[in-house]
Amino acid sequence: MTCCAPSAEVATDIESLKAAGPATDEILFAAKNLGDGLRQTDLSVPAMHCAACMSLIETELTGLGNVISARVHLSTKRVSVKWTGAEPPPMIQTLNALGYAAHLSDELVPGKDKTLSELLLAVAISGFATGNIMLLSVSVWSGAEGATRDLFHWISALIAIPVIVFAGRIYFRSAWNAVRHGRMNMDVPIAIGVSLAYSTSLYETATHGEHAYFDASVSLLFFLLIGRTLDHVMRDKARAAVNGLVRLSPRGAVRLIAGGGRDYLPIGQIEPGMDLVIAAGDRIPVDATVVEGVSELDCSLATGESAVRDVSPGADILAGTHNLSGLLIVRATAAAKDSFLAEMVGLMEAAEQGRGTYRRLADRASALYSPVVHLTALLSFIGWMFATGDWHHAITVATAVLIITCPCALGLAVPIVQVVAARRLFDNGIMMKDGGALERLAKIDTVVFDKTGTLTNGSPILRSASDVQEEALGVAVALAHSSLHPVSRAISKAHSNVSTNVRLQNVREFAGLGVEGLAAGRTWRLGRASWATSATAPDGSVAGTVLSKDGLVVATFDFIDVLRREAVKAVSMLGSDGLRMEVLSGDKQAAVAHVASQLSIRDFSAGVLPADKVNRLQALATTGARALMVGDGINDAPAMMAAHVSMAPSSAADIGKSAADFIFLHDSLDAVPLAVNVARQAERLIKQNFVMAIGYNLIAVPIAILGHVTPLIAAIAMSGSSLLVIGNAMRLSADEGWLRRVWRSLHLRRKWVEA
Repeated sequence: MTCCAPSAEVATDIESLKAAGPATDEILFAAKNLGDGLRQTDLSVPAMHCAACMSLIETELTGLGNVISARVHLSTKRVSVKWTGAEPPPMIQTLNALGYAAHLSDELVPGKDKTLSELLLAVAISGFATGNIMLLSVSVWSGAEGATRDLFHWISALIAIPVIVFAGRIYFRSAWNAVRHGRMNMDVPIAIGVSLAYSTSLYETATHGEHAYFDASVSLLFFLLIGRTLDHVMRDKARAAVNGLVRLSPRGAVRLIAGGGRDYLPIGQIEPGMDLVIAAGDRIPVDATVVEGVSELDCSLATGESAVRDVSPGADILAGTHNLSGLLIVRATAAAKDSFLAEMVGLMEAAEQGRGTYRRLADRASALYSPVVHLTALLSFIGWMFATGDWHHAITVATAVLIITCPCALGLAVPIVQVVAARRLFDNGIMMKDGGALERLAKIDTVVFDKTGTLTNGSPILRSASDVQEEALGVAVALAHSSLHPVSRAISKAHSNVSTNVRLQNVREFAGLGVEGLAAGRTWRLGRASWATSATAPDGSVAGTVLSKDGLVVATFDFIDVLRREAVKAVSMLGSDGLRMEVLSGDKQAAVAHVASQLSIRDFSAGVLPADKVNRLQALATTGARALMVGDGINDAPAMMAAHVSMAPSSAADIGKSAADFIFLHDSLDAVPLAVNVARQAERLIKQNFVMAIGYNLIAVPIAILGHVTPLIAAIAMSGSSLLVIGNAMRLSADEGWLRRVWRSLHLRRKWVEA
């Protein structure tokens, strides 16, 4: 023992610490506080890979004392656990006891895909061995007998050993891990099938038998590994949106220390209040506020718009946006795990955890897989032994049954479609907060819109003003410049060329009323008519926004709220899809009627209070209608919660976004019909996947039981069924325009051939 080597006691302590997992304080620090005593912890569980794993993990974690819910993200191999109380539940210890090594998942930056590397190497080894054993098998099939046949069999047995040991360890490791923890998973029957095929062949070789199935055992692994590798690659492609978001986060940032010093911090160590230096070309690591510097930002990630945004001291900026031109010093306002980029990643991952009707059916079917398939294989063996007495043939049939029965396709039928749908929505600037919402959105028959901020931009534009003298107009513009109210901004923007040399004194803004100032001894007010004229007697004949001098109206201003971009087209598309629409707004009757007429919506209600919106949606539900509520304000949140499904723009109030099932990031309203279209396509694909997965098992299993399928054919069929389901789901991400052009090309070519 050298002085540098740890003692046995120290090594034991290290191993025990690893087994114990992170400390309680570390788990508490990494947990997200959801309010009302509810916390969420995200764990990385690399060992899970199938629906049975997912079902077991969720069941065991949910059974812990203070765990409210546990949801598995199978594509990203993470588990989100919501819990209450001062002490975290023994989540990691429970998963370790089940055989799933788990650790805290709070790092945004992805590492190397070790699973894919292992799979590719295993495919290469098994493919090489399969080719060579097939060549030897051809000689045996061609008539080699006696010692020559036995020699070829023994050579095949030796070639198969590295395949079984190395390539097969992917399945044997998973199967043994499940068995030693007293459970079953989908790799157990595969491991049994491979072992039976190899051991039977070895027995035949040792007893100078005519038939050996080394080619079947290695080919079985070869095709299974091809299927698993393609499955892994296609899942990775499906979650490319999440991975793309993750890669937008830098690994760290330069921190500015008091006194002018600088040091580099990993992104996980950046805390609110730290000053960071962001060079031109860098991405913003966390949500922050600009302290020094002027630059331009590419905010397309957050807004969906390509136009750059000018930022200066005081501007709030979001994690993941791109600093284009100038050096900025920013002050972090949130840690990486609480920033905008992490929130978007969480929303994308949440798309897979929905528990709609189809998902629950798939989960239940997958959970029954292991006991059913083993019982079926056992009964097949007993039946063939009773019928023929040939134990060799009976084992071959039982092996084929073990392999060909595939719940993977059924387990993937729903989540893979939800992941692909979430990616397509994200590519179009729409965030889905819950996969179950996708199922609800596909079934809507009514769309209820809020007006201000939803159908319209929520930013008024000055339509007209009464005849205003030059002096009064100058005062109005000067008062407007001193306010950030949308109405004041509209006046400033409409009269940006008007001189504002008017000297105002004692300028004050009254919340919800207007702005007041003194000029040449006169009191000027810009705001609500009832308030602006209150210095004398309120003028009941005047409404809206006015400019008054000493209580007398000298100018009136009329504003309009412009429709969102593509609003007319979006409403028209929803109508063509057979959806009924109506508008519920708290605005004045004339304003609501004007917007409804522009959009050809016949049903609308004005002056509606939040409680009235909830009552209306509840009334729709009692008639059997399934309504989509699209709103943006705090007053829309209760109605959005009462709706069958809800949607909000990213400009909505925080409480509105929290209540919404979908959030669209850009100003265009075409996000609504697009989301409905994607949801309906996803529902069709899920139903198709169910038909294919169930149909495959109904056809393949009886054929295998009747003895018409070899283990090799069973392996090919099982892998093919999973890939068929995944490939069908990937159709959702296809460019419809491209598909249409291909179809048109094929159609024209067919007509040309016929001619």
